[in-house]
Amino acid sequence: MRTTRTKARWLVTAVAGTALVAGCGSTASSTSTAGSSATASPAPFGQQDVQADLEAAAVAAGIPEGLTELGSDPSPEPGETDKERNLAALIARLSPCTVSWSHDGARATSSASKPDQSRKQLDVLLSNLTAHGWKKSGTAKEVPVGDHGTYFTATYKKQGWTLYARHNTLSTWSQSTATVTEDACFGRLTEEEAALLED
Repeated sequence: MRTTRTKARWLVTAVAGTALVAGCGSTASSTSTAGSSATASPAPFGQQDVQADLEAAAVAAGIPEGLTELGSDPSPEPGETDKERNLAALIARLSPCTVSWSHDGARATSSASKPDQSRKQLDVLLSNLTAHGWKKSGTAKEVPVGDHGTYFTATYKKQGWTLYARHNTLSTWSQSTATVTEDACFGRLTEEEAALLED
């Protein structure tokens, strides 16, 4: 259940952003349907294209050890409750609609005065994504966490997908993550399904 719950945690970010993109998917699909009879539409931008953009941007930022994962397919474990099985089934159903990326790093020093190299690498990664056609959505935010850390968030969009970038910096540890979700897929979540992810 640990894997299932971990996946649910990062999907909550997507659920929180669903209100911002609700309806985008249906508009895009109706437009492409209407246009397909008149002219050949371009190839759709899919999950593997998102993964390729992320991996290329990470390598160019000097982060080849980052992890990119296409969706997930958690298997029910013995002794799981009905709610846990329902959560696992929902995450499996959303699997074709998600891509995740993460990069953990131990900081060489605990001094708050030294810059966090992994945070700089995330900035380069996001800049590289912009070069691949990802557009910043809203304002990026960075807030202090206690006396020795920061929490950074930024959102980007491309062809019906939304990327939620996060970075946590603590005195001796840092982590960068990106959760990418397909707008139309997450826009179809019911209130009950969204609540299941958030529990």
